[in-house]
Amino acid sequence: MKKLFLVLPFVLVLFFACKKKEAEPQVAEPKVIEPQEDVVEMSTPYGNMYVWLYKATPLHRDNFIKLAGEAYFDNTTFHRVIPGFMIQGGDPNSKDSDPSNDGQGGPNYTIPAEIKSEIKHKRGVIAAARTNNPEKASSGSQFYISVSTPGTAALDGNYTVFGYVMKGMECADSIVSQKRAPISNRPYTDQKMQVKMIKKTLTEIKNEYGYTPEF
Repeated sequence: MKKLFLVLPFVLVLFFACKKKEAEPQVAEPKVIEPQEDVVEMSTPYGNMYVWLYKATPLHRDNFIKLAGEAYFDNTTFHRVIPGFMIQGGDPNSKDSDPSNDGQGGPNYTIPAEIKSEIKHKRGVIAAARTNNPEKASSGSQFYISVSTPGTAALDGNYTVFGYVMKGMECADSIVSQKRAPISNRPYTDQKMQVKMIKKTLTEIKNEYGYTPEF
């Protein structure tokens, strides 16, 4: 009987401790919200291309996002296409009916070069076109997408590469295969684009486009 009295207080302490624990409200773990990233959605006659803009080239990245937000690229065309090389677009002059002025337009400013030795001209990159200038400053709006399977290493160090087509390169392949004028390399049929920015998390980018951002 004496042992029973010794055990009973211990059991009562455990009982009331458990009841107190049950009564305490459970605090939920804070939900982690993954930040969203800017992704370019470029609509073409053959479908959409989705482009990652490199954070390693912030001047070009911010400029492209700004212009896309202003619908600057909408209804411009890929006015110069060269099979095995690239497709070029982004010139506001390509909206008009005069093909002779294509390649000469832009927003009346240039972007300082952001040429990075580690960023190469592989297939699928988007890079800034430019005039011949010693600073290698880029056009304010014109760009090209490399369609060459082995890439275009000869351009490394000379033009700023500022992004990569994560998904939809088959659209670029369709554009570059269009019949074109022999000297200007302008497609006989306008290859128009619509460009806008969309938001995706890094998880969505990996799952939807199969891409993990490099730069």
